[in-house]
Amino acid sequence: MKLTILGTGYVGLVSGTCFAELGHTVTCVDKDAAKINTLLAGQVPIYEPGLEDLVTKNINAKRLSFSNKLADNIPNAEAIFIAVGTPPHPETGRADLKYVEAVIDELAPHLKDNTVIITKSTVPVGTAAALTSRLKKLAPHKKIEVASNPEFLREGAAIGDFMAPDRIVVGCFSDHAKRVMEELYQPLTSQGIPLLITNPESAETIKYAANAFLATKISFINEMANLCEKTNGHIDDVAKGIGLDSRIGEKFLMAGPGYGGSCFPKDTMALTHIAEDHNVDLAIVKATIQSNDQRKHNLAARIINTLKKDRAFPSTITVLGLTFKANTDDMRDSPAITIIQDLVAEGAEIVAYDPEGTNQAKAIFGDTITYATSMEAAVEASTIIAILTEWPEFKELKSHLHDDQSYTVFDYRNLISELRPQDQHHKIGFKTP
Repeated sequence: MKLTILGTGYVGLVSGTCFAELGHTVTCVDKDAAKINTLLAGQVPIYEPGLEDLVTKNINAKRLSFSNKLADNIPNAEAIFIAVGTPPHPETGRADLKYVEAVIDELAPHLKDNTVIITKSTVPVGTAAALTSRLKKLAPHKKIEVASNPEFLREGAAIGDFMAPDRIVVGCFSDHAKRVMEELYQPLTSQGIPLLITNPESAETIKYAANAFLATKISFINEMANLCEKTNGHIDDVAKGIGLDSRIGEKFLMAGPGYGGSCFPKDTMALTHIAEDHNVDLAIVKATIQSNDQRKHNLAARIINTLKKDRAFPSTITVLGLTFKANTDDMRDSPAITIIQDLVAEGAEIVAYDPEGTNQAKAIFGDTITYATSMEAAVEASTIIAILTEWPEFKELKSHLHDDQSYTVFDYRNLISELRPQDQHHKIGFKTP
């Protein structure tokens, strides 16, 4: 099929590249000419393992192209995906649809009959219906439908999630749109991957519900970690014990500094607003948000209080990890932001290292912290170390410690099984020294 993807951010670029890998002819459109030129050169502006190679492969195979001309790439497309941002509104916290609506307004004059427009962006429930009505006013003589096809891509594992998903969710109004979506995903469904076709409102709800449920699991296990620290329990064993129950499952039960990233924070918040609009109180989701927010402040306070007790605060603290998770350069709503800001506000000096997130972090912290270029350089700066992101290289911390010094390590990702006897090791969900 011939596809047009509107937006070359994380979702649009990954989805467009993977559709090309499935054999479709894909054009990704973005207004940013500099970004398009970078992509045409086979360079990817985001860090996602394997993506750059896949982009180059499909450009060379002439299945993937990039353009900044929307009007030229609408009329001949059999399906058009909207993958522009839906950030939280700075004042209300609701999903802001201004970019989605702007795209709809711009493409409307160029559409042909029976074109299916698909929202890949995460949008509030009822958006597909609202956009369909909007298009009927803008192009009253054309048969056009907006369908929903939410993405479930984990940053750092997005290509695998697209090419071998647990399920594909599609929400549409007509048999025509259903046939288009079935043909589009036939290379995957032929391998036995489930395709759930429902109405758009259900598909839109599924995306929010999935993220809210996973966010709840994260907040839940972090609260169990708090309990373990008071009762001499071991959170790793508790997580394994409940995760072996097939009704619960082991995923998203890793105690840590809370969830972050581009999805969970904004989607849980948006979901509560959607519910409020329909006079529904999502008490569990609200509690999840509150618990996650408090978690980050509590872990910063633990560092401050522990060091004050040892008369070692304020001091220089080495922070290992800035991104919200490993294998991405994404700093959006990273727990490290709140923790570092709390430490700096109390007078600490921070020397931070992250394998991929330094440039993004500089846009947030500026010169209020110092940036190291390697883990070794970061560890040289201080004997007080906080691990905030689960990058695999941080598991080798012990090899960078000096024999003639003792260290205080706040291992907020439980990466290190043990340290030398003279070092204090504060893990999450274990009794602290």
